[in-house]
Order: sequence, then structure tokens, then C-alpha cells
Amino acid sequence: MPAHFTPSPRIRRSPYFDATVAAGVTSFTVYNHMYMPTSYGDPMGEYWRLIRGVTMWDVACERQVELAGEEAGRLAQILCPRKLDGMKPGQGWYVPVCDHQGVLLNDPILLKLAEDRYWLSIADSDLLLWAKAVAAERSLDVTVGEPDVSPLAVQGPKAVEVMIDLFGDQVRSLGYFHFREAELDGIPLLLARSGWSKQGGFELYLRDASRGTELWNRIKEAGAPYDIGPGCPNGTERVESGLLSFGGDTDAETNPFEVRLGRYVDLDAPDDTIGIRALRAINDRGAKRHQLGVVLDHGAKIPLHDLHAQVFRGAAPVGKMTTNTWSPRLERNIGICLVWSGVIPGDTVTVELPEGKRIEGEMRELPFL
Repeated sequence: MPAHFTPSPRIRRSPYFDATVAAGVTSFTVYNHMYMPTSYGDPMGEYWRLIRGVTMWDVACERQVELAGEEAGRLAQILCPRKLDGMKPGQGWYVPVCDHQGVLLNDPILLKLAEDRYWLSIADSDLLLWAKAVAAERSLDVTVGEPDVSPLAVQGPKAVEVMIDLFGDQVRSLGYFHFREAELDGIPLLLARSGWSKQGGFELYLRDASRGTELWNRIKEAGAPYDIGPGCPNGTERVESGLLSFGGDTDAETNPFEVRLGRYVDLDAPDDTIGIRALRAINDRGAKRHQLGVVLDHGAKIPLHDLHAQVFRGAAPVGKMTTNTWSPRLERNIGICLVWSGVIPGDTVTVELPEGKRIEGEMRELPFL
């Protein structure tokens, strides 16, 4: 008989939970201690809706860590090894957050709301606890907490048309990773041009959890002429697009240089930035591993695996395939790998799947598409 999640008060429901159930959600995962939809029963339909049309996602599990107060900017800089002095209110920047050894703890979007207020829009880890501890240890004049903010994503090439119908033509001028305050039928929001896909789109940062179902239904209504439908962060599209999944493509030793985040590390960041000295040393000696794609020589679709698969070059193990998928656009099995730096695009490798079967493949640069 199939396994089921046991409900628990330790796993929170998003403001859109009831709306996703009404929309026919068929499965969830747990992300940042919250239920996150993973399917509405039609994976290929959801994929093509993202690629060709417009889809809406409950991503309330993309929690915010708020830094507020006179030294909020200083704390943000201590946490992020990217120089922030040129950041302006209304901008979002992709930033790595590392520990003192340069190991990646999270890869959030940092949103600057004001000189004394920032949000870290986080991937799946308890970054709130880290930020609280750092602020206390450094005796900073800053309050660290989790605000009442729950993102809803609208993604796909037709997302901009939906947003124009809701907010007006000025949406076109909103730059990527930029945001502004907005209201929709009195619902308080931040409207951001962002999202975890390469198909274009927006995220609506709901600032009143009591109005989650209302916002969901309003987006659904506005998107109906464009055949909008429910979906979720799409694993197939993200592999094709080479998007990093923190915690999935990373391990307990991964540094930013290994997973193509080196361009977001400023080695001349202030010396009190956590991890910057270690990152300088890693940069000087070179990272031991790097991230590449692999195209597998197997005609039939290979099932998804929730365990990392060993990668071999010849008889030598050289790393692991951290995720795999069937690509409808490439009509091939593809994966993302974390392998030793000596492995290069064009190399022939074999991947050992959990059941022991080995499949040959060729290493490729990312992204695939």
C-alpha cells in the first residue's frame, strides 16, 4: 500500500494550501518545514504549460529572513561574500551564504527594501537561526525574524501578459530581480520579476497570510484567458536550465566555486564577512570539484532517483550525479553532476544507478538549454 505523510504541527501549511487542494494537488514535499506542492497529477502538462504558457506555483516555503534596524546592512554584508555597497532599495541580488570554512549554507535572493531593512529569500535550510546567532555574537543593533511574507510564483512566457492585466503596462519596465510594493484588490504585496525557472515570470510576495486563497483565486481568474494552471517548481525545466538546487546538488562540503556561484563572490569583500578568508584561499588553490551536465546514452526514460549516483571515468570514481530527468525538448536523459575538476566537457563517463546498473554518458557544459 502507498506511503503517506503524517500531518504534524511541525510542518506548516502555506496560505495557499486550501487553494492548492481545491486545484487538485496530488503530492507534496517538505521544504523549510512547510508543505510544498510537487505535482497536480499531470507532470508533462505542467511542464509544457511552463515552457509554452503560464503557470502558478505555491512557493510560500520560500521563507524570508528579515534583517531590520540601524545595522541591518552591516549584518547583510557579514553574511554575504558579495560586496553590497552598490545595492539600491528595490533590487534583489543572488548571493551565496557560507560558513567560516567557505561551505555553502544557502543561496538566497537578498532583497533590499530600505537602508535599514533587508529580506533573505531562502532555499531549504534554517538560515534564520544562523542570522540570529551571528547578529547576537557580533552585538549588532538589528532585529532578525521571519515576517508574514509568502511568495506566489507566476511563471512562463505568458506570465507578463497576466501581470499587465493585473498591474498595468508598467510591469514591462520592471527589471529582472527588481521589485516594488504593490496592492491587488487591497491585498498588500511586493511584486518581483523573479522565479525559479528560466522561462520568465514574477513572484508576488503576499504580506497578509489571511488573504492567501483570495490572491490565488484572483491570479487564477486573471490568467484564465491565457490558460493558466497550477504547477510547482519544475525539476525537469530546472535541470535543462542548469538551475542550482541547494541541498540537492550540494553536500556538506560544497563551496560556491564548485557550483558555478563564483561570480557572486567578491574576494575583496570586507574581512569580517563570514567565510571570505576561506573563499580567498579556495580561489587561490582552485576548487577540487565543479558542476557539469551529463547526457546519458539510454533511449528509454530513466526513473528519477532521490539518491546521488556515482560517476566513473574509466574505472575511477570521479564524483556523483546529483539529479537526473528526461528532457522532452532534448529527447534525452540528462543530469547534473558534481565531479572532480579534471573531468571536462566531452569526457565519456559511466553513471551507476542505485540498482547497480551502469549507463554511459557524455559530460556537457551547463545549461543544456
